[in-house]
Amino acid sequence: MNDKIRVLSVGVLFFINGMYSAQTKPDATNSVQKTKRDTAKTKDIEEVVILGYNRTLTKPKDVSANTTINAEVMENRPNVSFLNSIQGSAPGVTIASNSGSPGSAKIDLVIRGISSLSADTEPLVIIDGVPTGANQFRNLNAEDIESISILRDAAATSIYGNRGANGVLLIRTKGGKFNSKLKLSYSAMTGVSIMPKNKYNIADAHQLLKIQKNGKALLGNTLTDQQIADWDVNTDWEKVFFKADVTQQHNVSATFGGENTSVYSSLGYLEQGGLVPNTKFQRFTFRNNITGRSEDKRFNYTAIIGLGYSKRSQLNQEGNSGINGNVVQNPLIGSFIALPYLRSGQYATGRDLFNAIGTASSANGNFAYVLEDVLKGDQSVFGKFNETSIFTSATTSYKLTDDFTLNNRTGVDFKMGNSFAGRHPNGYLSIVVAATNAIEYGGFETIGNFRELNFTTVSSVNYNKVFGAHTIGLGAYMEYNKVHFYSSGQTQNGLDPKTFVIGTGVGYIPFDPDKDIYLPAVGATKITGGALSYFATADYDYADKYGFSGTIRRDGNYRFAPGNKWGTFWSVGGRWNIDKEAFMEGGFFDMLKLRASYGTQGNANVIAAGDDTNPLLLATGISREINVVANGYGNTPGYFLSNIANAGVQWEEIKQGNIGLDFKFLKNKLEGNVDVYQKNTDMLYYNIPSSAILSQYTYRGNYGSLKNEGVELVLRYNVFNNQNYKLALFANASYNENKITKLLVPVTTGSLLLQEGGTINEWNLVPYLGVNPNNGNELYLDANGNVSEQALNQDRRKTGKNYFPKYTGGFGLNSEYKGFFLDALFSFQAKFWRSDNQLSWALNPAYMRSGNNVSADLLNAWTPDNRETDIPSLDAPISSITDRLLFDASYLRLKNITVGYNVPKKFFNENSVIKSAKIFVQGENIVTWTKWRGYDPEGLGTFPLSIYPNPRTFSLGVNLDF
Repeated sequence: MNDKIRVLSVGVLFFINGMYSAQTKPDATNSVQKTKRDTAKTKDIEEVVILGYNRTLTKPKDVSANTTINAEVMENRPNVSFLNSIQGSAPGVTIASNSGSPGSAKIDLVIRGISSLSADTEPLVIIDGVPTGANQFRNLNAEDIESISILRDAAATSIYGNRGANGVLLIRTKGGKFNSKLKLSYSAMTGVSIMPKNKYNIADAHQLLKIQKNGKALLGNTLTDQQIADWDVNTDWEKVFFKADVTQQHNVSATFGGENTSVYSSLGYLEQGGLVPNTKFQRFTFRNNITGRSEDKRFNYTAIIGLGYSKRSQLNQEGNSGINGNVVQNPLIGSFIALPYLRSGQYATGRDLFNAIGTASSANGNFAYVLEDVLKGDQSVFGKFNETSIFTSATTSYKLTDDFTLNNRTGVDFKMGNSFAGRHPNGYLSIVVAATNAIEYGGFETIGNFRELNFTTVSSVNYNKVFGAHTIGLGAYMEYNKVHFYSSGQTQNGLDPKTFVIGTGVGYIPFDPDKDIYLPAVGATKITGGALSYFATADYDYADKYGFSGTIRRDGNYRFAPGNKWGTFWSVGGRWNIDKEAFMEGGFFDMLKLRASYGTQGNANVIAAGDDTNPLLLATGISREINVVANGYGNTPGYFLSNIANAGVQWEEIKQGNIGLDFKFLKNKLEGNVDVYQKNTDMLYYNIPSSAILSQYTYRGNYGSLKNEGVELVLRYNVFNNQNYKLALFANASYNENKITKLLVPVTTGSLLLQEGGTINEWNLVPYLGVNPNNGNELYLDANGNVSEQALNQDRRKTGKNYFPKYTGGFGLNSEYKGFFLDALFSFQAKFWRSDNQLSWALNPAYMRSGNNVSADLLNAWTPDNRETDIPSLDAPISSITDRLLFDASYLRLKNITVGYNVPKKFFNENSVIKSAKIFVQGENIVTWTKWRGYDPEGLGTFPLSIYPNPRTFSLGVNLDF
């Protein structure tokens, strides 16, 4: 056996003289993550960074900006998606969870800033060599992940062509080891999730009644001060609807290997309870990875299969705020505005409630009981989603000679699922709708099904040769991707409460020609797409001092019209290992390397923004759709184009330059790297204004440019590293600023503005000046610079603020003392602004008058006796287009803290069933420091209204090896 090669759990290879181990020791210049505590002592270690497509370079010879995150960062964390676990762990990477709902896929991942106005900005994700979508993360067990490599600059990503324009995540799953005994491992974790707190200062019963009295409205206006003080009902609706729930996970794995075969197998189960009624996530996973080689070691292969099955119960109306849809279904709003002077549980059923109040109106407190109907679970509002995933990958490699190698990787990513969502016929809203429409049966169920198959195959021939001080590596590749997608759906209105069973079709009311409402609505979609690529790579090194790397790729994509289907992209990179120079001997630096790269890429995913779908499935709409209008111009029937074709739509073009410096000094105790980059996007894809004579005000096309510039810094300092005590401090920080450098005309969407010279999605609002001390009205600054009590659309202006953070990063420590360990990770995002719509409700007296709860801040509203205040009069008109509630949502969060104990080896021997053990307690999202008053400042969206917050989780766990 060749004992000089060692495969590690960070996805990095190490060459070692005279020893073999399978533990991890990542280089901090590429990662700020914690190291394995049972790491074997090694020496003469030289890293090999894996860049994908069977392309590897030793760390000193790497010219690219990339970060590797090891398995331990994600192990035993109470998160469905590993993205939540790596937040704050890599430079240049912005991760924002827009929903804490169990199993939610609403996680934004952006590398080096937003590089498009309307196209997809998520990075390419590759699992074991097979491209996949972010929705796959839901069925990927983080305990199976060996490493995640995040590729950021053109030198690393241009090899992926049009799909790598937004960065690349390379995910490698775990494998076995050759010549190893059977090792069984079991890990378990259980914990409790609780609701975070908000700072809206929501009024209790006595405060709300006092506010109503001051505003001469509703119940409070009929009570005396003494009656208000004596009021004996004070319901905390948050406690009624939100309950702490249990999160647990269990994982079993086995590894073993012979002379030429190794195996890794695992089973996993995760259950995440929801804080909101009727929300829950369950996942079952299986993985089997087999690696083998021939007796002469010239032929190598890997066969991988991963199975996943998940079940979700979800709050369907999360993020909506319409009274007919959301308020009666979403406690995130309901608990916020429900009246505290009403008792919980007054009505047993929706029908009892309907008969009692006889109306769907929420006025005068009826809303609290309408909302409480959701506590009946599936007997009220339901949303159930089941998903099955099958992932397979086969890799083969054959050395024709000592210099030439043939490689192939073929993979299939298959997903299928179904959903059942709707309102049970016994639910309150179903009863109201049925009565309103004078029909016997209410309720509805929407059933959906989908299937998606993504096929990928890559073949290559690689040449590697050493000529004295010269080393060259060449590669030629061909890649083919094919995607098939099918979905269907049906909505049935009218359900029989006596027989209805969710998801079975039982209880559907037959169609009645006299009652069209019972007629089912059906639909289906079928899409086939694909891409073909040819590319080549070249790497050169001279005497370990100077190096060059280059790639060129020709991509063809089905979604563009003839003439625009093909694009060519390339990159070049170089390095200077300064520490290898003679004049550096005995100097301050133990390692010093200068890197530089430049390259081009294209973004073909021009309509994938915000879509939880494989980008290959999304076409640009190069089609014409004809709509019929019954009463057009002059009341004359006619036709109009609802979608104007543009066969000229093409790739967005991205050019990126990077300069980096890697360093180590103080006898390798302090290490890190710094990168400076500029990324320019041309031929921006967005809706370009057109003449209304074409029946459309816009059409889809390419025009415009934007620029992202930034700096990234990574540091790690190993303070102590001896037998009894280890302490390491780490940090990373990133700065990114974007600017629109070319745009045809300004584009306004609500309160957001796209304008040449501005930032992406800049807030466009009327300046708020405070409260008029003479009458309590709001004061604004109009377009002419005058103080006004009216806020008009023409008074809106650029604020210089947007909702993408300018600064991101994280820091923490790893420490150990005689088996006890403490690890902590802080994450931060700074200089981004969000409009707090939920607070706008709480501070608007109009909502109080319509029967909703509000903030106790309104007790300080302007009155003739209280003129020096920042709260307008309860009679003042309140504008919704000002920057009054535009807040800096910057935050610092204690993302994770873990305290545990590694049981000493002396307690185990060769005859022990248990070979090693670790116990730990941890907390996730423990403390957040922010000026934001809502539940959670995290998220790249604009408005946080009714969004499920990220929970705080406390857990206890154990890891055992047998």
